[in-house]
Amino acid sequence: MMRFLTFFLVLSTSIFAQNNYPKDYFRLPLDVPVQLSGNFGELRPNHFHTGFDFKTLQREGLEVHAVADGYVSRIKMSPYGNGKAIYITHPNGYTSVYCHLQNADAEILDYIHKAYYKEKAFEIELFLKPHELPVRKGQVIAFSGNTGSSQGPHLHFEFRDSQTEKIINPLLFGFDKEIRDTKKPVISALYVYPVEDQAVVNQSKRPLLLSLSLQKDGTYLATSVKANGKIGFGITAEDYDNVSYNKNGVYKVQTYLNGKESFGYQLDTYSFDEMRYINALIDYPKYKQTYQRVQKLFMKTPYPLSIIKTDATNGVIDVKPNLASVYRIEVSDFFGNLNVITVPITYDLTNPIVEKEVVYSDYFVKVAKDNIFTKDNMSVFLPAGTFYDDFDMNFNVKGNTLYMGDDAIPVQSNFTISITDDSYTDEQKEKVFIADIDSRGRVGYNYTWVKGNVFSAKVRTLGKFKLATDTTPPSIAITSSVEGKWISKQKTIQLSISDSGSGLKSYNGYLNGNWILFEYDYKTRKITHDFSDGIVAEGANDLKVIVIDNVGNSSTFETHFFRSQQ
Repeated sequence: MMRFLTFFLVLSTSIFAQNNYPKDYFRLPLDVPVQLSGNFGELRPNHFHTGFDFKTLQREGLEVHAVADGYVSRIKMSPYGNGKAIYITHPNGYTSVYCHLQNADAEILDYIHKAYYKEKAFEIELFLKPHELPVRKGQVIAFSGNTGSSQGPHLHFEFRDSQTEKIINPLLFGFDKEIRDTKKPVISALYVYPVEDQAVVNQSKRPLLLSLSLQKDGTYLATSVKANGKIGFGITAEDYDNVSYNKNGVYKVQTYLNGKESFGYQLDTYSFDEMRYINALIDYPKYKQTYQRVQKLFMKTPYPLSIIKTDATNGVIDVKPNLASVYRIEVSDFFGNLNVITVPITYDLTNPIVEKEVVYSDYFVKVAKDNIFTKDNMSVFLPAGTFYDDFDMNFNVKGNTLYMGDDAIPVQSNFTISITDDSYTDEQKEKVFIADIDSRGRVGYNYTWVKGNVFSAKVRTLGKFKLATDTTPPSIAITSSVEGKWISKQKTIQLSISDSGSGLKSYNGYLNGNWILFEYDYKTRKITHDFSDGIVAEGANDLKVIVIDNVGNSSTFETHFFRSQQ
């Protein structure tokens, strides 16, 4: 063990800062042929995809291998997000990440189970030292699954820089050799945008969809753009390889104005801190309305997304008299397959037929400044940088409800809502929270703190808000009654838990007075205990489960059963 640790430290120090990614150092994490259901940089809700989603033959339980020598440096078990995840730090300065696992294997699984019972929780995060769980290249570390927010069996896999935590495209580590791709990316739509209020494009002050015609050389020619003022473009694009048969994200986009580079990005590496700027890159209102992600090829207000490289205009084109321009868009994948659109642009002073959509509002949000809006008993504090662009915002109070913009306006960071209400007793205040109300009238919980008669919460979306009270305890039901029964052949015991008000905060199970592990699956709203944990007693057993919601309401379920271990 000491020899391994010494080797790790020496090698890590000697090559940690190298920028050239090793091409033959890592193996694949699975033994099945590579098929992807998601690639690096793919556009996802509020983030860029951080790795590869490897298909696992539409089933769970495939062996997952360490891609190189290293040690298990982090373990995170959660019913949400990445589900059950294992991180392996390698001696060459990189960390590999394996997510949505069904379970770990052997020594790692034993380590996790001991942590469950030590922490008395299913949701745990562990940080390990190099000597605790060393692994070798090719070693089986886990089995593929469908845990967390996974919508089907697969393995989510990542590479990260161990020092900076930046995520890196797996194709840069030689994984491109395992994928056959001769297909060009597909540009399915091209839009043109008036970027300033006075700009007009093809007699419109609103964004327009442009027609594309295929040319003999395989490129596309767009409808001529006749405009005046500042304009920009946006595309919807996706990529396909030869074997995966599903839509993936594109690798590189580059635009040119009259032959000079204007705006572009290439998906090699980025940090978690900048993920949410995807909502500035895409046409967010269109996405909320149609679920179509149009990638804008300009920045009206610059934002710090490191993958973007742009000229001084930030991709905005100022169409002036006596100047005709040629705009070109190149979209390519990692393998060099290329799709090209050419857009002719000419100056035109024709009056608009389609006017800009009018927003009736007495409130104007300045992105670069703190904004405080107050009406009746409600106020909102918007720190500088909460949004991406200046805009007119609807802000109103009707009855007990705050109306604030709508969820089609993207929000980068948290802002604070405060509501004053002196009608609650101190005891009642414990059950009150600031709720967001969706289009169906459903109530969403936001952590709320109280000072005197002022209720406050930090939120990250616009919409409707009001105070809500939750006095209803969570519900607990066993999926199959065991009351007074012998259940010696059952491997597990399972219950359904849910809460219709503020949502679940915690749950705990006890067998004969001892805490036991229940794993929670939020997709099915079920908790499951596996008797192989060894807590169950020979003969009679008493089970108690306690569930608490976010405002402190609790429910208790009790039953007893018999079990033989023979």
